[in-house]
Amino acid sequence: MTPAQLDPPVMSMYSKQPTSERQTVMTVQKPKFGTFVRERRTAKGYSLRRFAELVGVSPTYISHVEQGKVDSPPTADRIQKMAQLLGESPDELFALAGRVPEDLPKIIQSQPEAMPALLRAAKGLNPEQMKKLLDQANEMGAKEGAQ
Repeated sequence: MTPAQLDPPVMSMYSKQPTSERQTVMTVQKPKFGTFVRERRTAKGYSLRRFAELVGVSPTYISHVEQGKVDSPPTADRIQKMAQLLGESPDELFALAGRVPEDLPKIIQSQPEAMPALLRAAKGLNPEQMKKLLDQANEMGAKEGAQ
């Protein structure tokens, strides 16, 4: 039997052309936390040693983070500092690191029924819809603060 006979064709989600299951289908993936940090750090011109010094950790630790060789992601304070130095969104770095920003549990617990329901309802929104919802929430919050 030929390899083509062993692997029946399947449809790629990006193409109408059949593809073998053994073929790599291109998927959109977010970079891993360490890869993201390394790419941004080098793009900003920080050496490993200087970046580690500014974050307040050893160069070995940053190297291990970038290589994915740490058991748990950096602390919230370190992620905040990295985001600040790299000019990136702290929330994006928290997400890549698999952490939840420290303020979110209290926000969710402040309205234990409404906040989880809102998050679940917003789960399927596309980025444009999410921005619209965020703008509306900010506008509503601004009106409340003005009263």
